[in-house]
Amino acid sequence: MRPESLDGFYGQQHLIGPSKPLREAIENEILHSMIFWGPPGVGKTTLARIIAASADAHFESISAVLSGVKDIRASIAKAEEQRDLRGRKTILFVDEVHRFNKSQQDAFLPYVEDGTVIFVGATTENPSFELNNALLSRCRVYVLKSLDTEQIKALIEKALANTDAGLGQRRLQLDKDALNLLAHAADGDARRALNLLEIANDLATDQGDTAVIDATVLEQVLVGDTRRFDKGGEYFYDQISALHKSVRGSSPDAALYWLCRMLDGGCDPLYIARRVARIASEDIGNADPRALELSLNAWNIQERLGSPEGELALAQAVTYCAVAAKSNAVYSAFKETMADVQSLPSYEVPMHLRNAPTTVMKELDYGKDYRYAHSEEGTYAAGETYLPEELADKQYYFPTNNGLEQKISEKLAYLRSLDTNQKDNK
Repeated sequence: MRPESLDGFYGQQHLIGPSKPLREAIENEILHSMIFWGPPGVGKTTLARIIAASADAHFESISAVLSGVKDIRASIAKAEEQRDLRGRKTILFVDEVHRFNKSQQDAFLPYVEDGTVIFVGATTENPSFELNNALLSRCRVYVLKSLDTEQIKALIEKALANTDAGLGQRRLQLDKDALNLLAHAADGDARRALNLLEIANDLATDQGDTAVIDATVLEQVLVGDTRRFDKGGEYFYDQISALHKSVRGSSPDAALYWLCRMLDGGCDPLYIARRVARIASEDIGNADPRALELSLNAWNIQERLGSPEGELALAQAVTYCAVAAKSNAVYSAFKETMADVQSLPSYEVPMHLRNAPTTVMKELDYGKDYRYAHSEEGTYAAGETYLPEELADKQYYFPTNNGLEQKISEKLAYLRSLDTNQKDNK
């Protein structure tokens, strides 16, 4: 079912639609090295083959999962042979290029530079993180997107109409519900759609020369099937980022959606629990301290009870955090304080704050003039300082006017007024 021209290619109209730069380059045979970055099953390999066919170029393909420097050299030798003996260009397609280490990626550079090969790499990972700058700078990055449901349906219907596509001579029939179910299960992955169709073909019910695939057949095929999720990969970090930002943006609906997407994809619930606890401190903080308590309770329930009770507790924590009052004042104060600690000298502890458990220490004025707050009016020693002398007036924590922090802000303002009065009376 692999298309052999752009006209039969599904999706990626932002790249190969009429008058789009990549289509213009292919049709005018203006070839350049490029990186195709996108999820599985969206046509990266197919597009590379179409480019080679359109330019009547030799096509060499290697997989970074299975190949090494020896295989790279063999492909380069074939490219040099095509160039020297036949005058043909070579498209060198490297699948999963991010799996190559730095030295393996560097092996391509001289041949890309002198035009021996037109390099086309395919990756599911962010090339900014996974590819060497030297190689990346010589390639143009094209972002490929998942196919939408209608494109997947069209692809399935085309496969059904093609009796020479490997499904046998019998005619396959999908009812509307089965077609919709299969298209949604493919989750934007054309290869996955065809693989599921092939499996369903083996289970289809024969009715004469027609085999019927209905929802009952597909339910057998899709048992235990999960949507696209790549633990530790691009989708993983995109989805946890979306969850975090949805909570920060006070959107419980979006937060629940991304939570369920990650759980549905097989993400470890304990990882999510850890991140939700982080969110409770970073984005809510003292505006609503109950958020951290609820997050830790959900984490504990997940550890002790597992699924589904733990997942429901996570959903409760996520929605609570999303609707809670927000403040990053503690997070900002922590970062600023840590930056000062790491960049400034190690200031001495003021004498009045030092511990004095021995006579010698007392004779050296350790703890001298320390004011015990519980003995002061309102349990507050107005005018007392607790920072090093060099930072005596430094303020790190600026509570917001949200939630509980409004009361904290009012209390700190009152205490500072007491400090000011104390200084004015001296």
